[in-house]
Amino acid sequence: MTRDLKDTVFLPRTDFPMRGGLPKKEPELLAHWAAIDLYGKLRQDGAERAPFVLHDGPPYANGNIHIGHAVNKILKDVVIRSQQMQGRNAVYVPGWDCHGLPIEWKIEEKYRKAGKDKDEVPVLQFRAECRNFAAEWVGIQAGEFRRLGVEGDWQNPYLTMAFDAESAIVREIHKFLLNGGLYKGAKPVMWSVVEKTALAEAEVEYQDVTSPMIWVRFPVVTAPTPVLNGAAVVIWTTTPWTMPGNRAVAYGEEIPYAVYTVTEAQEGSLAKVGEKLILAQALAEGVAASAKATFEKGADVTAADLNGAILAHPFRGHPEAGGGYDYAVPLLPGDHVTSDAGTGFVHTAPGHGAEDFDLGRKFGLEVPQTVDADGSYYAHVPLFAGARVYTPEGKPGDANGKSISALIAQGALLAKGNLKHSYPHSWRSKAPLIFRTTPQWFISMDTNDLRARALAAIDETQWVPPQGRNRIHAMVESRPDWCISRQRAWGVPIALFLSKTDGQPLKDEGVLNRIASFFETEGADAWYNRPAADFLGPDYDPADYDQVFDIVDVWFESGSTHAFVLERRNDLSSPADLYLEGSDQHRGWFHSSLLESCGTRGRAPFKAVLTHGFALDEQGRKMSKSLGNVVAPQQVMEEYGADILRLWVVGSDYSEDLKVGKEILKSNADLYRRLRNTLRYLLGALADFTEAERVEPAAMPDLERWVLHRLAEMDAVVRQSTKEYDLHRLITELHNFCAVDLSAFYFDVRKDSLYCDAPTSARRRAVRTVLERLFVTLTAWLAPILCFTAEEAWLAFLAEGDDARRAAWPESVHLRQFPDIPADWRDDALAARWTVVRDVRRAVTGALELKRADKTIGSSLQAHPTVYVQEAHRAALAGLDLAEISITSGITVTVGVIPEGAFTLADVAGVGVVFGPAEGEKCERCWRILPEVPAAAEGVEQLCHRCADAIGPAGGHHA
Repeated sequence: MTRDLKDTVFLPRTDFPMRGGLPKKEPELLAHWAAIDLYGKLRQDGAERAPFVLHDGPPYANGNIHIGHAVNKILKDVVIRSQQMQGRNAVYVPGWDCHGLPIEWKIEEKYRKAGKDKDEVPVLQFRAECRNFAAEWVGIQAGEFRRLGVEGDWQNPYLTMAFDAESAIVREIHKFLLNGGLYKGAKPVMWSVVEKTALAEAEVEYQDVTSPMIWVRFPVVTAPTPVLNGAAVVIWTTTPWTMPGNRAVAYGEEIPYAVYTVTEAQEGSLAKVGEKLILAQALAEGVAASAKATFEKGADVTAADLNGAILAHPFRGHPEAGGGYDYAVPLLPGDHVTSDAGTGFVHTAPGHGAEDFDLGRKFGLEVPQTVDADGSYYAHVPLFAGARVYTPEGKPGDANGKSISALIAQGALLAKGNLKHSYPHSWRSKAPLIFRTTPQWFISMDTNDLRARALAAIDETQWVPPQGRNRIHAMVESRPDWCISRQRAWGVPIALFLSKTDGQPLKDEGVLNRIASFFETEGADAWYNRPAADFLGPDYDPADYDQVFDIVDVWFESGSTHAFVLERRNDLSSPADLYLEGSDQHRGWFHSSLLESCGTRGRAPFKAVLTHGFALDEQGRKMSKSLGNVVAPQQVMEEYGADILRLWVVGSDYSEDLKVGKEILKSNADLYRRLRNTLRYLLGALADFTEAERVEPAAMPDLERWVLHRLAEMDAVVRQSTKEYDLHRLITELHNFCAVDLSAFYFDVRKDSLYCDAPTSARRRAVRTVLERLFVTLTAWLAPILCFTAEEAWLAFLAEGDDARRAAWPESVHLRQFPDIPADWRDDALAARWTVVRDVRRAVTGALELKRADKTIGSSLQAHPTVYVQEAHRAALAGLDLAEISITSGITVTVGVIPEGAFTLADVAGVGVVFGPAEGEKCERCWRILPEVPAAAEGVEQLCHRCADAIGPAGGHHA
């Protein structure tokens, strides 16, 4: 009786499933990690190692995480895990930004829906609601981040609203006060009339808007030269509402001007025939077209002619203005004036623009207070009291229209039109902003050489990618003083006292320490809850001081996290090894952290900074609900699992913007399956493997030693990639290694040996030894990226092994280190040889594919080709079985001229293949066709010699 030979083949065996089922499996693994206290064991395991500190930039605790959060946290987690597995103690402390406008705005939205006015709510009640709101979202976001597989100290995160944090932040403010860097001044800032506060540049976004533009006459009152007599200077502006704040007109000292006479005016034109207008020569033609008029050039005008001229305000003499605009308007030289657009003259309102303010300060101009915090004109502003620049909802008010109407009534308007241009908006309310000069607290960029120190620190920092250095360097080099005050309620107050006598802040260290101590025990609410006397102590009378209630910019808060996180926690240190955030943080957290630390410590709080791009849809568009292209990480995890998200993030070139969508996720799911199936194949092939089977490299066949060489090469790539934070290269190289070197070549070649050789054969033992090394190494290398799948595979490896295996290895793949690859595994000469061998193999498989396509053969084992090679090929093939390597039943190798008609490949010179069929009978076990296989007959097993030896005679048992 013949036996079923299928039962004698050593097929792979494992419980590790082909399909991941990640949405179900990943939560089980999270529970497993919690049960074994993985984070605690990681800390215990790394306690004696050199620390690696990645400081977490805090997200706002104000809503569910989005795909950008996923990108950021996954990258951080991959870096942390890879550092931990390379001999470092990589502690990750997550943090949250809990103060500021993003949280306040959510509470105010609730009030608005209920018809309540936030300003009528007691401040402590409002702050309590903000605190509760932030605390709730910290919990929700923590769960979402953990679901991504992010490992960290989730039980002890840092929160900017924690009492110790609020105390540390106010101490940092006080450091700037004491070192002279903090001062109070009136400067134009970007102001939101909706949120009623100043905004930092990092809180501003730019959108296209259509604004009214006007050309306005300023009659010359006092002319230094007769050529200006009877003429009017013309300005151009897109902010008619700023005209009440005008105090000067600026000209460019290098710009050629001239006097132009209006010779013709079309119907509807506001130009007057015969009037004289002073304009930049390069812009006169454009002004004439806008005014629907014809100009005739007269006398040239130089900067010297303009110097000292006095103009009349366009509203001078208005019958309802009460003389409010009858002041002199000087013509002043300004470096910011160009002849690129407009008229060559710039209307200057010192209260409504940075350059206007600087010019006004230089020449001692008044800075009028014209617009209130809510966007309406103050009651004292002639003609415009109560008019609004923008409504409380952020819509255009009536100020522009009233200004234009008044200009027309005065005969001052030369022309008007509309202009589409980019304009600053609040990133939170989306409402347009205005420039408004208000008293604010600033940190000087030049006191204590802060700018110079920051620029030096930038050059001492590693920037990944390198162009990040240039970006932040340019920002710091040209930035104005840092406005750190906000007119809001939820945050850390700039807790200072101002003398009512001279307006100067009190710099008593005893008082400042008392303030910080109260904050330490009671939080910043103490500033609102306690009387001033508690802070001032017995040496000062509260009646002599004003208490400052402006809150500090949230960017100052998050910029101070190094002080109360890195410096105060025993498991962290400063400066951090790495800050890792989106590229917008060059003007945000990187920037504020740099300035805060350089201003108080003289150095940056980081050694290296890595930036990543933004997540866009598959067409490269920004995600928005209106476009319906939002990819939510929660939905991706429900459909695919977190490991697919992690693979997409690392597989993208995150130095640029990352595209994501259904097709891209499907592509990553396919890539994931290839990696998963590699691990599954290895697990199955290692069934029942024990240490007794292991073979030393020196006793291995050349092919196995080549695989070990490739592992040595890959080890160098893995370590270099993680050192340089080039994770995109890391996963690309790992995938190619698995797909090309292993699945398409090594696994393919060695299936026959693995399935059909005798268990005791030296070749099969060598194969299994290499497969075990591959599995152990690949699971470690993949663990930082595919943290769930690598763990699942590792647990299967332990479960399917013997007690000795379980005793020898850690219970989690994440408690392992990247394996140390012996240096002698690297063999460049062997690698060069196998490059030649694989080229010959490609030629053979190419020839056989054609025969498979035309149905000549169904399997490569039906072939016995003749391969024509040159001497170099023959030398490389010496001692190797090319038939085994090419998966044919036989091959004849001939050195010589390639015959006509032979199959060749253009990139494999000197190799030709002539097809020939395999001769003999088919082995029923390995399917090779060989002459040694007996012919079919009753009771005869058609086995080749190798298979017969492997399984013994019928009726026997194989090991």
